[in-house]
Amino acid sequence: MNDQTNMAQLRYLEELKISLVHAGFEPERIKDQHLPVRWENHYLCRVSGRGSVLYRQENVDGIGAQDALQTVIHIAAMTAEYMTAMERAPKLQATGLEGDYRILADFGDAVLAGHPSERGVQFVTWEWDWDRKGVHHGHYFQNGYEEAKHDFVRRSGLLPREALFEPEQLAEMHRALTFVCEQDEDLSIGREKEIKTIMEQIKCLLPESPEQTQTMKQSM
Repeated sequence: MNDQTNMAQLRYLEELKISLVHAGFEPERIKDQHLPVRWENHYLCRVSGRGSVLYRQENVDGIGAQDALQTVIHIAAMTAEYMTAMERAPKLQATGLEGDYRILADFGDAVLAGHPSERGVQFVTWEWDWDRKGVHHGHYFQNGYEEAKHDFVRRSGLLPREALFEPEQLAEMHRALTFVCEQDEDLSIGREKEIKTIMEQIKCLLPESPEQTQTMKQSM
């Protein structure tokens, strides 16, 4: 492994460490290009510098451990996606803009950029000025890559507005489906499974907060 690859993997693991702490996990010190992860004071798994999540079955057999593992897998993949993009992305050149901002997506009048910071990568969406030399109306997202992508899709017009749902609308749909699962006594096992799959998809689209995560877990 050359030094450049080694440093890129270390940057990835350091960023992942920040994201996992934000999600309530207990990552330990990086050792041999791997990040050990603890959950509720128990060893859960380790993540390699390449983004692979390694674990022993006996460590994920406890109550909630499988869900915790899937969350780590999701965060590891998401972090690998944007850190790989950050390594290759060109610098955003805009009038009056200072600092290291990398272009992650650019379409229509909108641009999505990533900005490395001590607290992790910060994501921003802007609208281009009419001459595309400057940007304005920035929306900032700290450790919010998925939220930033959704915001970029809205601002860029990649999808028609009618095809997009606001977080409040998604949360309301999740509550309505929860009510169906709890109250419909004639609901078949197969249909209930389909509805819960849809609820999982909605959950993945919603920006996470401790209160929201607890509410979603109680309704699943």
